[in-house]
Amino acid sequence: MTLSKRHLTLRLAGAFLAASLPFAAAAGEFKAEVWTDNWFSLHVGERFVGEDSVPITTERSFNAETLRFKAEYPLTLNFIVKDFKENDTGLEYIGSPRQQIGDGGFIMQITDTTTNKVVAVSSSEVKCQVIHKAPLNPSCASSSNPTVASCGATITQEPANWKTSGFDTSAWANATEYSAEAIGVKDGYHDITWNPAAKLIWGADLKADNTLLCKLTVKAP
Repeated sequence: MTLSKRHLTLRLAGAFLAASLPFAAAAGEFKAEVWTDNWFSLHVGERFVGEDSVPITTERSFNAETLRFKAEYPLTLNFIVKDFKENDTGLEYIGSPRQQIGDGGFIMQITDTTTNKVVAVSSSEVKCQVIHKAPLNPSCASSSNPTVASCGATITQEPANWKTSGFDTSAWANATEYSAEAIGVKDGYHDITWNPAAKLIWGADLKADNTLLCKLTVKAP
């Protein structure tokens, strides 16, 4: 069959367009290693990857987790990290001799298992938004009847679409880095060989900041 000039031109144009389009990026394989006081979850973009296997209601949960996932660069890493609190006062062990304000801590590293290189770590480069902060009045920790009213709290909802790659975090604060001594690391923290660039982080207030949304974008190496 003889092609008309018009059909030949269209076919050649289609072949040129197909050749000029970039190939679809193949999903790479990654390993996330995370230690949190007390709990975390990880989404890559809006896709749920995993969370701490020990419920946040478990007393003194300081385990580490290793999650594996497939994704394409750039990686949009979204962590929700929480310190244990008994209620919105932000206190722990209410009504017991151990009633106190708890403190948090978070460290993570992401390894591209194809190259076995660490491609992302927790540091002050991570942007975090505190959505639960309490107590605002630390003296309520010694009260025999602490309430949200007496302790004070700032509680907000997760922003809409914050897990998307295009979400603007320019108004979010950079995470604060802490020493292992300040966090009081223990248990599962020592089960992982941390890259020297991986730092323990939290909000600016190690004790009152209870729930944080943390976000980091990782470009292709």
